[in-house]
Amino acid sequence: MPERVDTLLIGAGMSGIAMGYHLKQRGLEDFIIAEKSDGFGGVWRDNRYPGAGCDVPSHLYSFSFALKSDWSRKYALRDEILEYFETCAERFGLGSHLRAGIAVRSLTFDEGEGRWQARFADGRQTSARVVISAVGQLSEPFTPEIDGLSDFAGPVLHTARWDRSVKLGGQCVALIGNAASAIQLLPEVSERARELTVFQRTPNWIISKPDRAFTSVEKWAFAHIPGWQRLYRWGSFLIHELRYPALVRGSLASRFTRWTGRRKINKGIKDPDLRAKLMPDYSPGCKRILLSNDYFEVMQRENVRLVTDGIARVLPDGVETASGEIVPADTLIMATGFVTTEFLPTLEVTGADGRCLRDVWGASPRAYKGVAVAGFPKLFLLYGPNTNLGHNSIIFMVERQAEYVADKVSLIIDGGLKSLSVRPDAESRYNAELQTRLSKTVWAGDCPSWYKTADGVITQNWEGLAYRFARTLKRNDDGDWEAV
Repeated sequence: MPERVDTLLIGAGMSGIAMGYHLKQRGLEDFIIAEKSDGFGGVWRDNRYPGAGCDVPSHLYSFSFALKSDWSRKYALRDEILEYFETCAERFGLGSHLRAGIAVRSLTFDEGEGRWQARFADGRQTSARVVISAVGQLSEPFTPEIDGLSDFAGPVLHTARWDRSVKLGGQCVALIGNAASAIQLLPEVSERARELTVFQRTPNWIISKPDRAFTSVEKWAFAHIPGWQRLYRWGSFLIHELRYPALVRGSLASRFTRWTGRRKINKGIKDPDLRAKLMPDYSPGCKRILLSNDYFEVMQRENVRLVTDGIARVLPDGVETASGEIVPADTLIMATGFVTTEFLPTLEVTGADGRCLRDVWGASPRAYKGVAVAGFPKLFLLYGPNTNLGHNSIIFMVERQAEYVADKVSLIIDGGLKSLSVRPDAESRYNAELQTRLSKTVWAGDCPSWYKTADGVITQNWEGLAYRFARTLKRNDDGDWEAV
């Protein structure tokens, strides 16, 4: 017989921990957390490449209900972030709810019972009144289809599945991709490798990262002066909110950001040919703006070379470019990101009337307030469509979603509801207004990014201030839901 629980929570990363906390705060203890890896942490458990870290300040990239006064530096690195999330999970008693090493493969809604039937990769089944997906947007690594990739003779490392046993010292390394993870690992890889060739598809806008270690006096103040840490955190939040105008297409802030970005490249790159290759031709923010203090320095090292010709195919001992050049390589590093625009790419979800979520979504996933889809009762998403940000902390957004979903789960469990589903007209109205506002942002510009689908629909990002998203979730929306 399948295990029966009130709530099945999928994913033990940042979103899953926040959701577990809010469920327990409301006395909703009958839940399990299904996690495909071996513990808590999500992307911070999976991503262990050299230099991995966060581009949001440490005190802002943390839960409001679990402040940490002794962050080692302004922008924490991966190991410290993972330790923080693991500590939070232990502190809030989530370990007993965890089912590690099991991946959910399918969800089917039984209208007669009003329950979701979940099937795991190992054949086990669970029956749940409510399902909450906390798998996030950055859970499934993306590897592009490149001719000959499977025939490469040396190690092939993806940044999201890094093998620390592979030694890069004295190697010829080919790095495919040059975005967020690439610029973090570049300094260390360039120091180890004999030769490093970076294959770039599109140049990035780079801004400085105001990072440094916190002093002992600062740590003492965070721990002992009442209210200081929260004031510091909210000050950081407001500073990041003020960056949003730069993401509005044609704004003065956008033009200023472009001017400062070009100035940084012109000052930082001496060689005119390399400078031309690294100069973006799209609006800052259309693709993710990256933070780095040493990217331009690294790209000018003698053992580092930038290739922009494109890749024709991978050979057993190198890479052939579109122009026919053969670049020798002992190791390939794939800094090619994640499957982002599909959402729930590894799950088969069948809702009311036998409708498949993948078919309902088509090429452009959408959701009501980013958390619910019409026709899929009692299924909630965290970090779902249009809940990502380009200017502030995603943890702020996820906390607001977790609070909202926890209230809905309380309504379902306490009220004994067989079904709770968002109305189709409410979902359609919400997304029509959302896309209208998004059309005024830089993300609607003509540049390739993971923020939008191939047909140009922006499926990832929220359209305004993070605070406005919080207000949206706070408004009473009982009329937008159908309960049975």
